[in-house]
Amino acid sequence: MSIFSRTRDIIAANLLDLVERSDDPAKTIRVVILEMEETLVEVRASTARSIADQKEKRRQVAQLTALQDNWTERAELALSKSREDLARAALMEKEKLTALADTLREEIEAIDATLRASEADIAKLQAKLREARLRQSMISARIESAQNRARMREMYAGSRVEDAFASFDLLEREADLAEGHAEALALAAPKTLEEEIAELKVAERVDAELAALKAAMKEAA
Repeated sequence: MSIFSRTRDIIAANLLDLVERSDDPAKTIRVVILEMEETLVEVRASTARSIADQKEKRRQVAQLTALQDNWTERAELALSKSREDLARAALMEKEKLTALADTLREEIEAIDATLRASEADIAKLQAKLREARLRQSMISARIESAQNRARMREMYAGSRVEDAFASFDLLEREADLAEGHAEALALAAPKTLEEEIAELKVAERVDAELAALKAAMKEAA
């Protein structure tokens, strides 16, 4: 069952209240807009038919007016020929046409009233449709913003990020263990010939510097 069933229902509806009471505001807005668009099409189609009917009736009135004038001329001709009976009959025909034209004019006035009401309804429907589309845009923006915030929060505070950083900690621990193992192997490995000779050179320089320092101290004493 549609949310709206008549034009007046849409015009009188409180869209804000309707949306806020809905379990699915976005869906409700879409249904409301669709209903409004369909109703607007129907109202415009009905208005177009009324305008066409009005134009047809106005053409008929114009035709009847021309026929009335024609019967008036016939009545005048009959009187000029002293045929009052024919003049009376012509005026009777004119009277019938006058009554028919009056009826058509009343129908045209009724159509005018209907068109004025339709014009007002169309304006109100369009205003409601703009309101619904604006609310749809606002709700879509809110939903998109909320989804973006959720994605950002998941990005910097979600379990996946925490798991990733926990993995980093494990990797760093593995790196520390690997480096420690490499250093331990270096300590336990036998010295190469180059390393022993280098150590001898260092010891020689240290001994020479130590002897020089002792000599300097003796001279100072």
